[in-house]
Amino acid sequence: MFTTKRSRALIGAVTLSVLSLTACGSDSSDGAKGGKAITLAAVPSESSASLSADYDKIAKLIEKETGNTVTFQNVSDYAAVIEGMRAGQIDIASFGPFSYVIAKDSGVNLKPAASGTDNENEPPAYTSLAYVRADENGISSLADLKGKKVCFVDQASTSGYLVPMKGLMDEGIDLNADLTPILAGGHDASLLSLDSGNCDVAFAHDTMLSTLTTSGQVKDGALKPIWESDPITEDPIAVNYGTLDEETANKIVEAIRTKANKPALVEEGICDSVDNCELPEELEWGYLPVEDSDFDSIRDICKATNAPACRNVG
Repeated sequence: MFTTKRSRALIGAVTLSVLSLTACGSDSSDGAKGGKAITLAAVPSESSASLSADYDKIAKLIEKETGNTVTFQNVSDYAAVIEGMRAGQIDIASFGPFSYVIAKDSGVNLKPAASGTDNENEPPAYTSLAYVRADENGISSLADLKGKKVCFVDQASTSGYLVPMKGLMDEGIDLNADLTPILAGGHDASLLSLDSGNCDVAFAHDTMLSTLTTSGQVKDGALKPIWESDPITEDPIAVNYGTLDEETANKIVEAIRTKANKPALVEEGICDSVDNCELPEELEWGYLPVEDSDFDSIRDICKATNAPACRNVG
């Protein structure tokens, strides 16, 4: 069943240097280990006008639980988040699932705390979809993609590249030899390229089309799905045990796992009401706990595909 729920973070292509992170974020000499400041980082979503405001409730929760000031860092892409954590400039971050695995398996001392969900009774998961134009009659499955121009997001995208690559392999299709891949750079750009006729098929995460039709960038009914992946564990918020003392890090993980949801934030006095409690990615409920093993499916896909971006995974 092809459904959409909310806007998800996009994966960019430009890596910030550690120098720029240092200039914009907190100085390591004034960092969490000194008890003064904790840096929380995230990547802007396509629909986010103010990322700092989106994470305001999470920041206040962490401040209340630890007694430390939280400084928010708006970072251009996940590659910059990974390098910022590795360099000790970022203490907590919201990752894409593939980016989390790359960071964790390349040696960053991370622990995933929780992933977002719209319903406390539903696992925090999303899917990748392949779309064609509504008037397309010659493509009804991935098996029909040979010889076609196919839009992907970028090579570090979970639902816009890695998962589709595995889906194609399962159909006996080589991404580079059997079709013409186009890296659009974003989930929105992938679908917009399809809509404008620049590719025959486009991959994107499960909520992107809804975002584009709501904004009027794509006409309702102009595109249709032909394939949907198995569920992928949602973007985790992960805590950097390399920059935080263990007691503080454990407090943050526990707080995000148990209190980063609208009912609990109301009880904590951080939100006035459930209806007036804005969370990242327009979440309708909040965050549920996840473990590192919840992302093993990404590692399995890396082993199966040997994708270029997987070189540090496993």
